[in-house]
Amino acid sequence: MAAQMVNQRSMSAVGGTRPKACPYNARIKARPARLPVLRGRQMLRLHASQQTDSKSDTGKSDSSVRQLLGMKGAADENDKWKIRVQLTKPVTWVPLIWGVVCGAAASGNYVWNDPQDIAQLLTCCMMSGPFLTGYTQTINDYYDREIDAINEPYRPIPSGKISEAEVVAQFLALLGAGLGTAALLDKWAGHEFPIMFVLAVFGSIISYIYSAPPLKLKQSGWIGNYALGSSYIALPWWAGQVCGD
Repeated sequence: MAAQMVNQRSMSAVGGTRPKACPYNARIKARPARLPVLRGRQMLRLHASQQTDSKSDTGKSDSSVRQLLGMKGAADENDKWKIRVQLTKPVTWVPLIWGVVCGAAASGNYVWNDPQDIAQLLTCCMMSGPFLTGYTQTINDYYDREIDAINEPYRPIPSGKISEAEVVAQFLALLGAGLGTAALLDKWAGHEFPIMFVLAVFGSIISYIYSAPPLKLKQSGWIGNYALGSSYIALPWWAGQVCGD
């Protein structure tokens, strides 16, 4: 009995009572979770899937931009205003706007730091680009709708995303805006003869007979090329010359 009491006292002096053993299941749960080890092929598959996802996201954004610019490979769009912009093909505005700027620079009378000259040039660019080029592109799509229904049925008109009546209203509105802007520029510049308005009317007629029957000059080889060159190169240059006078 005395020996047992001595043993108990010695154990309490050393470290107190023994700690209870941790159950096996609790020790398993307490271990940190191990991350799965990816082997070579698994790493390649993961990397390829990530690249595919990033390419698909980039492709979607790229197709949306193409839709707004009126380029091929455009995204499928149902927003009516985006479709209207697509019909005007903004990507084709650039050469005409550049032609106006070059014509004004070549006139020798344009003052680049004059606020009035800058405002007139920007107005002339608006006339040549969004208004009259937008009119030309819209009317071209309108008269190509039967061909597009066969070759490109996804385009806005043959797909039915915009009605023919809405397209007609759009190109008439753009034509009216372009001719009205030309008349405004003539009055703004104080022209005795409405040269800007005459150029706008002439270009609009060329654009119409280029795309519309019965002439449809785009099907007439060299004549169509001359008509296209005059409306896309010569007329913007002359408009810039008149704007710079």
